[in-house]
Amino acid sequence: MKRALPLILLASLTACGLRPVYGGGSQGAVAQALGHVEVVAIQGKGGWLVHNALNDRLSALNGGGGGKRYRLVVKLDDQISGFGLRSDAAITRERRALRARYQLIDEVTGAQVLDDTAGSDAGIDVVSSEYATIAAEDTALERLAQTVADQIITRLALYAGREQGGRRPASQ
Repeated sequence: MKRALPLILLASLTACGLRPVYGGGSQGAVAQALGHVEVVAIQGKGGWLVHNALNDRLSALNGGGGGKRYRLVVKLDDQISGFGLRSDAAITRERRALRARYQLIDEVTGAQVLDDTAGSDAGIDVVSSEYATIAAEDTALERLAQTVADQIITRLALYAGREQGGRRPASQ
């Protein structure tokens, strides 16, 4: 009975119209569409991290073939704000926020087909060692870059899935 339960659940999901985004693996329509996205260089250290994270995810889908059909333009806003004050007015806690506005442009038509945002925050303890605080800020930026890249890829996959299914995304 325990082995039959996952099959029953899987059958019920397909019956209600749900289908995996990456159906067909690397040969599926979504993976093929994402494999043809070129990421434009992004300014700053956070931009370098996000650019590399996006390229890592997209190059895994490329399969080494074909030219680029889409161009992804990303603009970042990286902010560190202090809060949590001691009685001597020293900051004890920081919040690092990384926000991205990204646009997907169809290279064939020149049309902007997607315009969206992604972002994430991280808390940082400010300690007496300035080196440790800077290291924590850098580590937070690395984690945030990965999170933002994941959000962008997920949104691109949803767009590609809708586009391949013949439906335009509701955000347009």
